[in-house]
Amino acid sequence: MTTSPDHVDAQVCLLLVTPYTESVKALSAPLPVQRLRDAPYFVPTDIDISPLDATQMEVDGVSVSVRRSVYDELSLVAECVFVLPDALSDEAQLRKDRIQEELKTRLLKMQPDPGELFEEYAILLIATVDGSPDAFIDRNGSALARFLRSQRDEFGADEIQSTLMSRVRYSEHEMTVVDWEGAVMIANESDFQSDIELLKIGNYQLLRYRLLDQSIERNLEMIARHMHEGARISLFPRGPKSVLRQVVEQRLALMLDFEKINQSLLLIGDWYTAKLYRIVYDEFYLDEWAGAIKEKLKNLESLIQVIQENFSFSWSTFLEMVQIAGWLLLLLGYFFLFYLDMRAVK
Repeated sequence: MTTSPDHVDAQVCLLLVTPYTESVKALSAPLPVQRLRDAPYFVPTDIDISPLDATQMEVDGVSVSVRRSVYDELSLVAECVFVLPDALSDEAQLRKDRIQEELKTRLLKMQPDPGELFEEYAILLIATVDGSPDAFIDRNGSALARFLRSQRDEFGADEIQSTLMSRVRYSEHEMTVVDWEGAVMIANESDFQSDIELLKIGNYQLLRYRLLDQSIERNLEMIARHMHEGARISLFPRGPKSVLRQVVEQRLALMLDFEKINQSLLLIGDWYTAKLYRIVYDEFYLDEWAGAIKEKLKNLESLIQVIQENFSFSWSTFLEMVQIAGWLLLLLGYFFLFYLDMRAVK
């Protein structure tokens, strides 16, 4: 028999991470932008975070606080927070989904060309629970799993366990559960912001990998297009040289990204945030993304020689072609002289 979940009044924090362009529209009725007192003292020094704007929006009759920041001049991170009464009920989760969809639509419209790649992430913020966090999660596992996965169907025991297994706690009364699509934070003093900042960084890193992967795919398409169009017959193939240069630049960019990501784990300030960031890193499959992109770049690097062989002409090859053309002209001349001699004999 399915038991009703606990009645919990909570907050929801929705994160939307998109590529950044300077022409992004400002939020209406902006509020003063201030750095939070505790956010984020542990942020790696190689990630530049700049507050952009902040405002209040009304969505589906709910007041939503929206703050946006720019990460490394590459991504725009929107943090949207609102109150969700009886957060584990089916009605509340349906309302959360409506608000999330409307916020995403509005925020994407404020960017001239957001593209198809973006990350959205939902975090349930709970200030007080009955009993310990572990007992609360075990008692409400089904409702929490549905919240994290944004699904209405009931989960089996194995699926619930796998969804809620990545947990880290700072004290006996505080816990954060991280999943691929969402997280649950329990903190008695509502000290959520430090953990939220880490989840922002994780989503930013994931989007950065996806954008890099997309760029590599475009390079591969460019190479295929040049080969299909027969660009290898060009004597001075500027296009292929540009392709080679882009491949080298992408490889260097990835090496720099690897260094930044590795340093991120080392520069986080204490054991708790370092452990939480490791969980975020694993749940977002950042290792797998990095490995896949590294393998693609290795394949691109191995194509350099093939591209050079198909699109480049060395001077020696050019001289060989001139020599062959000369022999052909000489042979034609012999045929012409032979034809004239035959006419003279007649």
